[in-house]
Amino acid sequence: MSGRIADLSVFFITLNEEDRLGPALASVRDLVDDIVVVDSGSTDGTVRLAEQAGARVVHNDFPGYGRQKRLAESLCRHDWVLNLDADERVTPELAAEIRALFAGGRPPQGAYHTPILQLYPHQDRPTAGAFEYDPVRLYDRARSQYSESPVHDRVVLGAGVAAGRLKGGILHQSIRNLSHLIAKSNAYTDKQLEEMLAKGRKVSGLRLAVEFPFSFLKAYVGRRYFLMGTYGIGVAATYAYFRLMRLAKLHEARLLKEKVQAKG
Repeated sequence: MSGRIADLSVFFITLNEEDRLGPALASVRDLVDDIVVVDSGSTDGTVRLAEQAGARVVHNDFPGYGRQKRLAESLCRHDWVLNLDADERVTPELAAEIRALFAGGRPPQGAYHTPILQLYPHQDRPTAGAFEYDPVRLYDRARSQYSESPVHDRVVLGAGVAAGRLKGGILHQSIRNLSHLIAKSNAYTDKQLEEMLAKGRKVSGLRLAVEFPFSFLKAYVGRRYFLMGTYGIGVAATYAYFRLMRLAKLHEARLLKEKVQAKG
């Protein structure tokens, strides 16, 4: 089955993704006739690349992940939307499954969970049996929308919306290398700190003590990073370190606040 789906839009949010956006755009170019890119100030060739691929590009200073995606979904021409990150691409199996969903009109469910298959820099295909997650990525924006959280970008289902599940996956190459993973995680924990402070979160000394080993085991065993061999050790250790750092930053913020209060 081929041809573009007339009632579906795809949207991205971007910032300096010239080296990764091309495959993402190519994976949906023949799937839909409406692609929206909301860019927050790229200084590389991201905007040019998106425009050359036929996407409608809009600039918006970054207000947080959820809010940026809320804006992007609102700019789509169609109510049914598929969200992709710039480092993701639709597999042929998923494209065929989505076409089949729309072959008889609008899909029967109001939203669909989609498997995300992690692809690391040294890999041509995902590790067999590796951890995957399946957030809602295909949905009717008239009934469900992204949350406005600055940190957590997830679709909040509307009242009465039942989400189906797709079998085809989205390939996700989230890091360029381990150095990129470290920089990305550090920036993300800063955002998490802002959210935790706003909510008045606190952390105990015991939690700080056990967070790293617990998170390492969660990643290496629970998320099956051991299937990647020695590379999985580094990924699991980085995951555990930044699970710890988000709490350490919160603890540090409390200590600094107490110091200021003591002087006042």
